[in-house]
Formats: sequence, structure tokens, C-alpha cells
Amino acid sequence: MLQEKQFTVYHGKDLGLTKSTHGYQLRIWSPVAAAAEIIFYDAGYGGNCLGRMTMNKADDGTWIINFGDERTAQYYTVRIFNEGHWSNEVADPYAKFTGVNGRRAMVADIQSATPPGWNDDAAPGYFSQQSGAETADIKSLPHAIIYELHIRDISVHRSSGVSIKGKYISLTERGTVNQEGLSTTLDHLVETGITHVQILPVFDFCSVDEGNENSDQYNWGYDPLNFNTPEGSYATNAFDGRVRVFEFRQMIMALHSAGIRVVIDMAYNHTALRETSAFEQLVPGYFYRKNRHGDYASSTGCGNETASEKPMVRKFIIDSMIHWVEDFHIDGFRIDLMGVHDLETMNEVSRSLRKIRPDILLYGEGWAANNSSPLPETLRAVKHNVAQLENIAVFSDDIRDGIKGSVFRYSEKGFVSAQAGLEETIKFGITAACYHPQVDYRRVNYSDKPYAKNPEQVINYCDCHDNHNLFDKLAIAGSEFSEEDRVNMQMLSLAIVLTSQGIPFLHAGSEFLRSKGGVENSFNAGDSINAIDWALKSKHKLVFEFVRRIIELRKDHPVFRLPSAASIEKNIHFIPNRPGLVAYTIDGRTCNDAWLEAFVIFNGSEKNQQIVLPLFEWHIAISQQQYVSGEVIRHFVMIKSFSCLILYRMP
Repeated sequence: MLQEKQFTVYHGKDLGLTKSTHGYQLRIWSPVAAAAEIIFYDAGYGGNCLGRMTMNKADDGTWIINFGDERTAQYYTVRIFNEGHWSNEVADPYAKFTGVNGRRAMVADIQSATPPGWNDDAAPGYFSQQSGAETADIKSLPHAIIYELHIRDISVHRSSGVSIKGKYISLTERGTVNQEGLSTTLDHLVETGITHVQILPVFDFCSVDEGNENSDQYNWGYDPLNFNTPEGSYATNAFDGRVRVFEFRQMIMALHSAGIRVVIDMAYNHTALRETSAFEQLVPGYFYRKNRHGDYASSTGCGNETASEKPMVRKFIIDSMIHWVEDFHIDGFRIDLMGVHDLETMNEVSRSLRKIRPDILLYGEGWAANNSSPLPETLRAVKHNVAQLENIAVFSDDIRDGIKGSVFRYSEKGFVSAQAGLEETIKFGITAACYHPQVDYRRVNYSDKPYAKNPEQVINYCDCHDNHNLFDKLAIAGSEFSEEDRVNMQMLSLAIVLTSQGIPFLHAGSEFLRSKGGVENSFNAGDSINAIDWALKSKHKLVFEFVRRIIELRKDHPVFRLPSAASIEKNIHFIPNRPGLVAYTIDGRTCNDAWLEAFVIFNGSEKNQQIVLPLFEWHIAISQQQYVSGEVIRHFVMIKSFSCLILYRMP
């Protein structure tokens, strides 16, 4: 196997296909090649070969070719001659356009897929003018409220009211409603009040046949083929590589126009193909880590893991993300299995992107699928190393499992389903894994110490696309409870997420009790399991309105968005613990809140609990019980089982 020291590094910004004055230039990196060529076709799959051209050796292990505009809309592959034989033909790894199923790149200029108004598109402010005092000048990331969705799930169900379902352009349609007249899809996102959508993979992935549009194929898309072009199965025409780019941009524009920023989910940690991938065909032995036996490492659980610490892998990741920001106006990235990547690469990603977008949102999974990586954990971007990351957040599995029980032990209960002993874990989540003197870290499940430097480094959530969704987990672990109790547990769970410090994250449909029929891993389970049934919004309208009001409350009141670990330590004060109950106050004076103080109470037990209030006049802000918003309470309050209560007092 060739050693890394034998490879030269190319630092230029023109890898892949670039438009020149009279045509195009293609540059690939293959320092092992003795020769390289490009082959042209008249179709993205099959069709006729239109000729081939020998590429010229250039600087730092690259090969280059120039050709004229007459090649526009043709498709191409590349191959190299190495160690006495030609490699397989592969798509250009930097391809911005591909044909059907991504096996050939397309000759096109990015400007050829520009919707009207694209050049005026810009990210909205975090909060709309209608909701409060926040404006586009706000840069603090805890202002974000993230909503995770899948392109197909959100619109494919017959109840969505969308005319063209399951496509990028489904999220451009306004005025869609369910049978009862309640808003769906894009209008629902606006009504909910979230600031960011996080979209499951939209890079070109392997598992769905883009040429078979009428089939019931389904996948989340965590099997990357081409990282720099949108997936074709979500386009209305996968055979013309420009359509997916055009329609993806239309979707971005529509979301931005609606006041919503866009985060995309990128899985740079592995590829769907291994030996036959473009990376391995063009530079054998470089892009993937291998263990001490010389076998492909797989801390991803996918048969390979990319070697992000190597200069040209790091460059590819950074170049790719810059492309999505500059050419698609992307506002943030969720980094799949970020714990596979090295810390230096993640920090360089952050520095590079913030030169372009200082307010970009970056976060990832602070873990790998397993501990088999040959790169030591001390060098990787795992959760407990987050303090070494620069403006990058990690998901808090602590608060997730504290709220509802372990995602790996299906029958295990959490705080909201009457599991005793999780009060300190919930307090740990409320304080965004930052140090707080009133948290007993010896009694925190899943983590033994605070790991975040500030609340911007923590994403709070209780469910996502992975594992059982919240409704199903509560049903499995709490089957002995009534449906009414489980509905209250769901509301309590989401209230904890949306009022905790850090960045809140919601999974699509949790706000109206979406179920996946108990399926734990629905990555390829199809529409019958994954499609969002918008009739649930009508059935559980009270739950939706509860969630919407808490989102509005979070946006209106800085007490739920404290900017630093120091402010969390200073302004949050927990009352003494009781079994199944967590209660605390937040001082509003130092964060310019209209409230003098907030009082937040979570009762995850089966019993109603009474709390004596400090001797002030308290107003009801949010209640799951009989209290009315604005009602004044003095002396004591009764908290129903499985419920939250948020009080405030005025200056």
C-alpha cells in the first residue's frame, strides 16, 4: 500500500470542472497516475460514446484538460493508468452535475441552473419581525430552533395537499392544507415558528434508482455517491443533471423567503462504494483509513471510514462545504458521525466557512458507530472533546436519554415516564452540559462531567430520524400508562427541549404525535411507515398549539437563550430536588428580558406535586393543566403528573 508521504498536495481552488471563457477546464488529483483520460457520452447512463481526450500532467499530482462549449450537456467519466492497467471509469469526485444515478458527471456551468431571483436570495434573520425583538443582526447560535425533515416524508402523503409530492419543489408550494384546513408542509413550518430546517441527505446517494420514478423506493440517503450534487430522485427529471440543481435552488429560495434557514445533513465519514468508488479508483489507498492489519477500518459501521486527517481528504470536505454554501446558499451543516473525523479538520471547516458566513450553524454527532477507528479518540471530534472545537455543537444524547430512556434499551423509561433518579440528568441537560454548581455530576447518567464551554456547543433533542421516534418510544416503554398520560409525556418532553439552554432540535411530526408504527430503524421502510400523515395535526391540534406557544415563548424571552456558561451559572437557580420533579428559576435582569424572573417546573412523576412559591405575584405563561395563560398565582401551585408549568413575574 502506498504511504501518505508519497503523495503531493494540491492547494488550488479549481479541482473538478470549471467554466472558462471559451469552454471548460477539468482538473483531477491523481498523483499515482501514469496517464489519465476523460470519456464523453451523450447520456448519463447508456447512450453513445462521443470521444475521449488524453489529460495532461500538471502541478502537484493533478491532471488537466480543456475543451470547448460544444461539450455542454454531454456527460463524462475519468479514468487513470496506474501500475500497468486502466482503472474503472468513474465520475469526477468534484462533479456539481451528474446524470441519472450519478455514475457520470455532466458538462454544465452552475449558472445554467439558476432560477429567477436566485442572485437576490439571502438568508433570513433568525426571528421574523412578527415574533419579537430579534433581527438578522443576532449572531448568537442559541437563537436557532431546528426542525429535522426528510424531503419525501414531509409531502408524499395524500393528506399533505401538495400537488407534486415527494420532491424538492414540494417545499416551494404555499397554501397547502390538510382535509380539515390546517396548514401543511412549508406553511406548517412557518406556523410552527422554527428558524432552521435540517434536511436529511440531499447529496447524490446510491440506494434509490433515480430512473424508476414511479416505484416505492425509499431511503434516508446515508450512502453517499457524489457529495457535491443534489440527489436526483427528489427532482422532477433525474436524467438532466441541471434539473436537480435548479429545483434544489428553488426550494432554498422558497424556504428563505418564508423566513427559514436551511441546514443539510452531510455524511463525509464514509462512502457507499469502497474499492469501486471514485476516490479509490483515482488514488488507491489514500482516502480511507486502514487498521493495523491493512484492512479497511469501519468505525462508521458502513465498511469504510474516510481519513479526514489526510490533507487531500480534508481539502475535499472543506471544498465541498464551501460549494454548498456559495452555490446553494446553505446556512448550516449537520455532520453525520462527526466523531469519526479529526478535530483539526472540523476546526478548519469552521474557520473556512465562517470567513464566508460568520453566522453559519455547524453541529454534528459527537460519536462514531463503534470504537474501531485506528485514529485515537483523543484526536477525534467526539462529544467529550467538544471544548476543543471552534463554534461547532454536538448532540446531547444525555438529555435525550434522560428524558425518555435509552434509545438502545427499548423498554427503559425516562424522566417523563416516571423513572426515578434522573433529576440530575435533566438538570445537566437544562444547563447545556455547562458547569453549574447545583448539578451533582456523580448522579448524571450517560456523562460524568460538564463538557461544553458554552451553550452554543450543545444541541438538545429527544428524538430524531434515528431509533424510535418519541411517540413510539413512550408507547413501548410506558405501555401500562394511559394514552392521555403518554400524550402529556410527549408534551413534557418537548417542553424540556424547548426551554433548556443550548440549541433545541425537533423531529418532524413530534409536535403532533407522529408515529412510525413502532419501527425502530425506518431508513428503508417506505412511505407507509415514514410519510407524515397530516391528519394527525388536526387530531392532536392541542399538542401542536402547545409546542407552537413554547417556541414563541423561547423566541420572545432571552432567559431561555442565555449566551454563555457564566450566565447559566449566575442566572439559573434550582430548587431542592424531589423525586420526579425538577424546578428552577432564571433571572431575567441580566439578559434584558421583559420578565424579571421565570420559574420553570417539570413533573415527570405519576403524582401531582405541590410547590410553595417565593413570596411574589406569579403569572402563568405555559401550562398543561387547568391554569389559564396570564392567570396570577400566589403562595403555592399544584403541578399535575407528567406536566410542565412555566411562570413569570414582572418588574
